[in-house]
Amino acid sequence: MFGCLVAGRLVQTDPVQVSSDKFVFNLPDYESVKHVVVFMLGTVPFPADMGGAVYFSFPDPVTGGPVWQLLGFITNDKPSAIFKISGLQAGEGGAHPFGSSSSFSSSSSSGAQVGVSVEPLQQLVQQIPVSGASVSTVDSFLQFTQKMLDSLFNYAASFAVTQNQISPNRAETFIPSSCVLRWYENFQRRMAQNPNYWKN
Repeated sequence: MFGCLVAGRLVQTDPVQVSSDKFVFNLPDYESVKHVVVFMLGTVPFPADMGGAVYFSFPDPVTGGPVWQLLGFITNDKPSAIFKISGLQAGEGGAHPFGSSSSFSSSSSSGAQVGVSVEPLQQLVQQIPVSGASVSTVDSFLQFTQKMLDSLFNYAASFAVTQNQISPNRAETFIPSSCVLRWYENFQRRMAQNPNYWKN
């Protein structure tokens, strides 16, 4: 029913079912993990008006017991979600529906778990995930475009010379840096007004 994906690792599609409506993925060596993706396999949908609360659990550095934190949720309409876990703090654990039914692997002190609890949608939308778990919704292509333009402008500006420094060269065409700067500033202004501008 569920899958869990971490970059550089095999996809997990066989969670431990700890009760009729609760599932747990083991996540060894979680210190090296920045993000996790939890998704539905498409084989079994949630029952009507139900969804899955996604939790992350890791050993408390003091007591060694599990600290559970709510990351967010998935539904039939939003069957996958990516969560940032690299910045979560040990002291921010809260209430969770797993009780003591799930346990950490005794073979690794770096064991963590990702849990999915099937709950009513009305309850899911009222829950508040732990701060820092959400991932930026800014389009990755937009981020790439902005960084690429920054790099292009900085690279071109590194060749800037004054009119007095220009050597006559009939094989070269010179473009005023001010026109590139004006275009770049205009692009940034339009992106701020309409983030989907680049798609037009």
